[in-house]
Amino acid sequence: MAKEEKIELEAEVVEALPDARFKVRLENGQELLAYVSGKMRKFFIRILPGDKVSVEISPYDMTKGRITYRR
Repeated sequence: MAKEEKIELEAEVVEALPDARFKVRLENGQELLAYVSGKMRKFFIRILPGDKVSVEISPYDMTKGRITYRR
């Protein structure tokens, strides 16, 4: 069985939470909880509220995502 592909969407960071987690708002208005990917954490890429980011979401759980790129 093949794995499902991740859904890549654009979002805006609304709130910074503890433990490198963020509340982000998608373009359609939906809010979800997102964490920073390992490469972004490794290279100390800072994310602040108001930043535009790319988020990967699993098709199985649409309430959580992973921030992969900061624009």
